[in-house]
Amino acid sequence: MPPLPHPRPRQLSLGPLETEILEILWELDSATVKDIHDRILTDPNRELAYTSVTTVLRRLTQKGWLACDKADRAFRWRPLVSPAEAKVLQAHDRLQKFLSVSNPEVVAAFADALDVASAEKLEAIAQRLKAVRQAKEES
Repeated sequence: MPPLPHPRPRQLSLGPLETEILEILWELDSATVKDIHDRILTDPNRELAYTSVTTVLRRLTQKGWLACDKADRAFRWRPLVSPAEAKVLQAHDRLQKFLSVSNPEVVAAFADALDVASAEKLEAIAQRLKAVRQAKEES
């Protein structure tokens, strides 16, 4: 599993169009507004203004998900976070939210309700945390 990316996006929450455009950029590695707009409009039932794509790309850049480079006279956007890193960030964010509102009894009740496979995953996580804690103590 990849580590948390550094730097991390400033804002993790993404809307549906932001997510769709980010997924297109993951497929293409980098793209212009036209590339993305054309890709979205391959669906004949879809309407989306070119300027809307530009707005979303700027918003994703401000949130820290994308970088914009100027190549010749065109601007190209590229993701700063891989799909794997995005999954790690989302999982980390959900876990932090869960732990911030939960007390030990709630966490224990949650753990008691897990099936065997989930309990085994939790045990593997606990072992990993123990190893990380020991490594920190030794350094």
